[in-house]
Amino acid sequence: MEGHRARKRFSQNFLHDAHYVARIVDAIAPAPDDRIVEIGPGLGALTAPLVERAGHVTCVEIDRDLAARLRARFAPAQLTVIEADALQLDWRALVDADPRPVKVVGNLPYHISTPLLFALLPIAERVTAQHFMLQKEVVDRIVAAPGSKDYGRLSVMLQFRYRVARLFVVPPGAFSPPPKVHSAIVRMLPIPPAELPRVDADSFARVVAAAFGQRRKTLRNALAGLLPEEAIRAAGVDPSARAETLAVEHFVRLTAQLAAR
Repeated sequence: MEGHRARKRFSQNFLHDAHYVARIVDAIAPAPDDRIVEIGPGLGALTAPLVERAGHVTCVEIDRDLAARLRARFAPAQLTVIEADALQLDWRALVDADPRPVKVVGNLPYHISTPLLFALLPIAERVTAQHFMLQKEVVDRIVAAPGSKDYGRLSVMLQFRYRVARLFVVPPGAFSPPPKVHSAIVRMLPIPPAELPRVDADSFARVVAAAFGQRRKTLRNALAGLLPEEAIRAAGVDPSARAETLAVEHFVRLTAQLAAR
């Protein structure tokens, strides 16, 4: 931490606990010559062991002072530093610059974690695994089951594209400065394209967004602008049900009904 003051506008909380660093790196399981992209490397707590085990890492860092520190610490053969906002980055261009599949990792800034997860969806077919540290309540939402209080749009959209699992919780004391919330590590393994439901991704997103737009509404009312009641029934879904009770496969069937119309 010496020489750098954590900046609130970037949600900077630097991981420093060696025990949790080791657990996270072991979960990522970097192998020699893996293509790894790290989001938000900060002071390099994860970066250093990732470089040691993979040989090279590409990182995305918005803070120019931290980017400079990383360039000074690691040789270009070890670390490529992209000084950019991860939300504004052209992820398609980045993954297409190298034919190898990618492992994406990072301690994601909590205030942009959800939009960033959505921004990574279009490159999922080029990714072998994603491991992220997020606010625990966000991870709980990602892995939530239908009918639970945490289940919502984020759960459905990500479980449609990935197999997700919460690995372990990281306490505030593992960071400097300590955040006011607990964190957790989530593993997201993209589902192979051949196993994905054959529905249009944009249409699926429209159905899910509409269904969860007002959680207390029944599907009959929430989807009124997209699907009539008979189409909802044709999908094998009760129009009087609410979105949080439906599994991902139900949203797939509703999307198929939208396409049929």
